[in-house]
Amino acid sequence: MPLFSTPTQFAALALIFVAGWLFGLASHPGGKKWKARYHAERDAHAVAKKDADIRAAAAEKRAVEAEHEHARLVKATPVAPVAPVTTTRAPVEDRSIFVSPDTRPVAASSARPAYNNDGTKRGWFDFDRR
Repeated sequence: MPLFSTPTQFAALALIFVAGWLFGLASHPGGKKWKARYHAERDAHAVAKKDADIRAAAAEKRAVEAEHEHARLVKATPVAPVAPVTTTRAPVEDRSIFVSPDTRPVAASSARPAYNNDGTKRGWFDFDRR
């Protein structure tokens, strides 16, 4: 059975809807609080935008000054030519004679093989001790 089936019930529903709407309008505070918050947010946004514009203009000014300084330095003649720096390196020793084939690298000790000693494959969640 439907909730509203007769014209009287629909009329009562419409009357309750209109009464609730009028009650909501009557109890509304007028929006002074929200208008004040909106104006405060608008002013804060304007201050932030003005600050960002000032910082962008200062950055642009520094960039132009740097470009002018670079152009001036490119046109200027060098004071004295600089000789290239040469370094001598110590010869690389062959350390393979000190490493025996039986020793394993340090990093290999923390790696675990994919297969156990008996040939079975380890599982995804193998939490056995090493």
